[in-house]
Amino acid sequence: MYKTLNEHYKEKFGCKVYKLSIDAGFTCPNRDGTVGSGGCIFCSADGGGEFAEKPDTDILTQLERAKKRVRSKNKDGKYIAYFQSFTNTYAPIQRLENLYYAAIKPDYIVGLAIGTRPDCISDECIDLLFEINKIKPVSVELGLQTVHENSVRYIRRGYENQVYFDAVKRLKAKGIEVVTHIIIGLPYEDIKMVVETTRQAVQAGTDGVKFHLLHVLKNTDLEKDYMNGKFNCLALEEYAEILKACIKVLPKSVVVHRITGDGAKKNLVAPLWSADKKRVLNYLNNYLKN
Repeated sequence: MYKTLNEHYKEKFGCKVYKLSIDAGFTCPNRDGTVGSGGCIFCSADGGGEFAEKPDTDILTQLERAKKRVRSKNKDGKYIAYFQSFTNTYAPIQRLENLYYAAIKPDYIVGLAIGTRPDCISDECIDLLFEINKIKPVSVELGLQTVHENSVRYIRRGYENQVYFDAVKRLKAKGIEVVTHIIIGLPYEDIKMVVETTRQAVQAGTDGVKFHLLHVLKNTDLEKDYMNGKFNCLALEEYAEILKACIKVLPKSVVVHRITGDGAKKNLVAPLWSADKKRVLNYLNNYLKN
């Protein structure tokens, strides 16, 4: 088996911990013209933050709203402030400092998680995270997705693999936890290719992995290719097989933060089986035990 996120948090914090997803109104260099203008081919208008709070209030208010939504599931637990939507290190350092320190201020917040791109992590930003990490634990989530060049170009990721490897090295040198996002089911990638992406993330030094099912959302460029028959989405059984092979190459020290990712049901085009989250997780957990 593998180390789950729940196990990791209980070891680290001594209790159940939930992430509170917040949106600070960031954008992305792959959208504003710096790197590209269309974003990654699979990315929604919400920048991957479909389940985050809306950026219509300050950070503390967002945290309080998010906490109320999950309070019944986590009555006595603690929380991590999770900057999820878009690229959360893509701003002037003073703005980042104000936002991050505001997010860790409440007593119920035990850590800070930041989703970003590896090409948007300056040394100045890492120094800031290093200082915050002395107060409350910090983790940085990097969207690698794949190491295969044809896939990198197809999804319009917008940076070379070496940028990811360098970012992991610099973050780890400062003692900052790194979590890597990997997509399973990209067009033309077989099981060996996804396992290779996982293996290279491990070799780079990632502390955790989030595995995502490639799912098609409305109003994305990926939807256009799907509707034009350019690729098929994985069946649940196929996804489970690839996921298991990837987990086999993970050392016990690497935490599996997620075994699948899904989009909002209202925007889901395919695969429709992914909308039944409870059934999917039950199937995957049973499959991984065997």
